[in-house]
Amino acid sequence: MSSKLTFTRRTVLAGAGAVLAAPAVVKAQAQTLKIGVLLPRSGFFAQAGQSMHRGALAAPAVLADLGYKVELVHIDTESNADVARTQAERAINDGCHVLTGAFDSGHTLAIAQVTEQRQVPFVINIAAAPQITEQGYKYLVRNFQTGGQLVTNGLRLIKDVMDAKNVKLETAVFLHANDTFGTAQRGAMDAIYPRVNLPIKLVESIAYDPRAQDLAVEVTRIRSINPDLIMCVTRASDAIKLVRDMVRQRFEPKAIISPGSPGFYDEEFYQALGPLSDFVLFGLPWVNPKSAMSQAFEKSFAKASPNNRFAVDSFNAGFTFEALLIAADAFKRAGTTEGAKLMEAVRATNLAEHVMIGGPIQFDAKGQNPNIGSALVQNQKRVPTVVLPKDVALAEPVLPMPSWQGRS
Repeated sequence: MSSKLTFTRRTVLAGAGAVLAAPAVVKAQAQTLKIGVLLPRSGFFAQAGQSMHRGALAAPAVLADLGYKVELVHIDTESNADVARTQAERAINDGCHVLTGAFDSGHTLAIAQVTEQRQVPFVINIAAAPQITEQGYKYLVRNFQTGGQLVTNGLRLIKDVMDAKNVKLETAVFLHANDTFGTAQRGAMDAIYPRVNLPIKLVESIAYDPRAQDLAVEVTRIRSINPDLIMCVTRASDAIKLVRDMVRQRFEPKAIISPGSPGFYDEEFYQALGPLSDFVLFGLPWVNPKSAMSQAFEKSFAKASPNNRFAVDSFNAGFTFEALLIAADAFKRAGTTEGAKLMEAVRATNLAEHVMIGGPIQFDAKGQNPNIGSALVQNQKRVPTVVLPKDVALAEPVLPMPSWQGRS
């Protein structure tokens, strides 16, 4: 017993050596950032989750060329908020320094509760519910537009395309899913639409269950109203049901435009509908085809996922890449994986060069990036094609929408 308490010259030197060695150990641990990538790669949101996963697979090569070292841990949240929460706990216990994800706003909020408690940075790639950055969380940032921003920018682009094509759309119906995202978008639409002064009368808003077998009842209702414009908040599976039921009921509005939602640009949508998928419009943040980093990312994507189209995956893949870029850049500046210091560096992000349309990636006091731009994208020959704004457009918009019949 007494020998353990005796401070000899040898034990003092050994202790000093251990102290002196500590910084080297810390430095070695800090050479690579371990990021848990939580995505819904199976279950209801699998299409989008797989698309984002392909972006994550392509990212490390580009990040390495930029001088960043990351180790990615790919985690399936199974389209389930409870699984997202438990997997976030497991990822942190397994040594992840940062988490990213998670596409669905409900899943994202579940993960945010864990990262806040564990003081681990959470860089959100996609999730739009406004409350995510309104609850005072200190350990998250969101590099994605809020539901309100998506709607505002999407509605502005509807007016832009009407002006560009000199086409009048006088009446509209708003159709939205009744899940967390769709309900948030409905709230944003109710608040924002009266303020944007669109020359279009919003006749009715209709909610639907995205897990329903079809949307025949909803389309019958819309057909009875006969609006010029259908504004939609969908995901791929229900977007397919919507178009199929419109074709069955021979209902042909002048335009179908999503003011900020997924569904119309997923490969599942193109594969299921073929030519019927064309001419739908959607206003969303999108990859800037003129960005040098976007072009490098596209090449890496082609190598990592040669059987998938970057044009189709670019929205999901682009935001996933940027989330990893934000984390890697913060780590490089912070020089540590310690949660508080790493989070401080994340919040101080200022990246002028990135892949999505818009200004530099920065975060406000709530952790929201306010500089993300939007584009109007139209399916043309089964390819999502930027048609507005003109400085990044690759083709002219087609409006009114051609008939369902006779397409090829």
